[in-house]
Amino acid sequence: MKTIKHTFFFPHAAELVWDYLTKPELVKEWLMPNDITPVVGHKFEFTSAPKPEMNHDGHNYCEVVEVVPFKKLSYTWKAGPEPGVINLDTMVHWTLVPKDNGTELHLEHTGFNEIGNSLIYNGMNEGWTKHVGKILTLLKS
Repeated sequence: MKTIKHTFFFPHAAELVWDYLTKPELVKEWLMPNDITPVVGHKFEFTSAPKPEMNHDGHNYCEVVEVVPFKKLSYTWKAGPEPGVINLDTMVHWTLVPKDNGTELHLEHTGFNEIGNSLIYNGMNEGWTKHVGKILTLLKS
């Protein structure tokens, strides 16, 4: 199994960064449309354009599994080529660490099958960096 790991720094309070991970209207601005709610057991979906070359129909099925307000958020992330068929079964973990001058945000996205998920792993590894970087731009505006 492969894991994506990234660390980002924001010169903002953890509470503000948390909002960009947990409020659907803010998550939509930097990632994609969703109906996330930071409550354990809440099932939600991220939607994007289909990517047939990656066996992805554009639906990402998620469920919140851990919430420590302003500190940690974890959820499942499942997807596939068509409704009812899952070939990507992963976990996303966000950890916020307050610093004197802002917040360090750690991302760990686990569970990528080395054989079946290599294309989507590469795309998401680059994508997370690009998309999370948008949060900083949004916070500056």
